[in-house]
Amino acid sequence: MHSQSAYPTDVYFFATCVVDQFFPGAGMDAITLLERQGIRVHFPEEQTCCGQPAYSSGFPAEARKVAALQLTLFPNDWPVVVPSGSCAGMMKHHYPKLFADDPTRKAAAEKLSARVYELTQFLVDVLDFKPEDLGSDSTVVLHTSCSARREMGVHVTGKKLLNSLAKVKIAQQDHESECCGFGGTFSVKQPEISGAMVEDKVKALKATGAERVVSADCGCLMNILGHAAWKDQQEGRTTPSLPGEHIATFLLRRTAKESAR
Repeated sequence: MHSQSAYPTDVYFFATCVVDQFFPGAGMDAITLLERQGIRVHFPEEQTCCGQPAYSSGFPAEARKVAALQLTLFPNDWPVVVPSGSCAGMMKHHYPKLFADDPTRKAAAEKLSARVYELTQFLVDVLDFKPEDLGSDSTVVLHTSCSARREMGVHVTGKKLLNSLAKVKIAQQDHESECCGFGGTFSVKQPEISGAMVEDKVKALKATGAERVVSADCGCLMNILGHAAWKDQQEGRTTPSLPGEHIATFLLRRTAKESAR
């Protein structure tokens, strides 16, 4: 891990396919946050998926094909910042396993693994990011995805970032560690179970009375906000009952006038 004394000048940004396809604004906001800390952000245009959907669905050969491309995209010894805990967890913890029988690629995967950071982890542990809160009083509820929480500890770094904002209060949801039901391909293969899980999660988030939900994983946001919007439509609401956004967007908006480090 980079120490805080070794402040990085350059990083790679791995956007993830969900951010690229459905939440590009979150990716741009994350890049802006990093650039405002005086960091040059490099975006390899050949990047695709991390390979997690195939890997978690039981198709390691297909996952290896996707992951093998990503191994070639980060040649310099810079941190690789990922705005998704589940994708960061895949690259950091599962790439070395995926290439366990390929010595050359295993070595490359282990070198990459040592440089992979989830965004909130990077902001807290590497940059020691302490933003000035320029927003008004606000109450939010934080959702952390299953693998992001367990593999990358984003529930710790996410809370630390939100707690550093002087005018933001974090509401506590019931069953905070429980899954929202997305789970990548799980939500497609098991729609009834997934639907029940996300219904429970949305009810728990709304019950906090928070103004919005904030998460560091866009897959979860897509599932949670999609279900909330569907419920709003069913019940005739014209304004969202549960607004939400990626934590990068929330942080950037709250610190819009903050100068670069």
